[in-house]
Amino acid sequence: MTAVVDRPEAVPAAGPEGPDEPGGPRPSAPPSRQWANKLGGFALWAWAIAGLIFILAPILVTILFSFNNPVGRYNYTWNEFSLDAWTDPFRYPDLADALSLSLRVAAVVTVISTVLGTLMGLALVKYRFRAKGIVGGILILPLTMPEVVLGFSLLTLFVTVNWTRGFVTIIIAQVMFSISYVAVTVRARIRGFDWRLEEAAADLGAGPWRTFVRITLPIIAPGVVAAALLTFALSLDDFIITYLNSGLSETFPINVWITKRSRIPPQINVFTTTLLLVSILIAVAVLYWSHRQGRKLAAPGGRSND
Repeated sequence: MTAVVDRPEAVPAAGPEGPDEPGGPRPSAPPSRQWANKLGGFALWAWAIAGLIFILAPILVTILFSFNNPVGRYNYTWNEFSLDAWTDPFRYPDLADALSLSLRVAAVVTVISTVLGTLMGLALVKYRFRAKGIVGGILILPLTMPEVVLGFSLLTLFVTVNWTRGFVTIIIAQVMFSISYVAVTVRARIRGFDWRLEEAAADLGAGPWRTFVRITLPIIAPGVVAAALLTFALSLDDFIITYLNSGLSETFPINVWITKRSRIPPQINVFTTTLLLVSILIAVAVLYWSHRQGRKLAAPGGRSND
């Protein structure tokens, strides 16, 4: 006797439409639908290109007018191509001094804000304490408060305590809002940090400082560097808060604002173009360094695959 084995009936393969639909290629869309899809894609690309042009046009105009030889004292209209402004960028000493002050202020503000903001970001993520929510809300407050309100508040404070406004008050005023940017950026970076790495380092005999320098800091370094670059750019660009608390000191934006009624030399465009190019080079270097750091951390044993 021959044994009979029951075999399950073959089930047709599920097609792209789902398990209940018969298999086979999906029917093509009607011609009107295809034209609508193509038109939508073209419109999206056109809108994106228009947005980029809108964003980059002022920058390109600034760079272009750094090579202009204006007629008169205002570099508003194009006259002829010239390298005079690039060969003599320090023709106006007050403009050069203002840029130097801005760079010094930005450097000090970046160091102070990066250190304090990083520590605040670590504390808000790593530790639990009663006033954690209140501290987080206060930290966000400078980001949402209008600059005029913050600037006048600090001005009232300095006048009340009879503090002469100048280099120190500028730094204090800028650190007030820069800390928030650093803390928020660093806190977002360490949201998914595995704190068991620090516990493992402690079990191996590493102290708190060594654990922070060798374990925690390399992992959060891209976020810290990004926050530092953001702080430096905000410090150079700030006008309202700095103007209200600068006294007789003139940073680069304040000097441009004051002298714009009497002259707008192409040297302003030269300085801004130089700052732009340096910022791009630093950003590219940081992105390359962050990419290498990510590959090192992702590689087995913490070594790069290069």
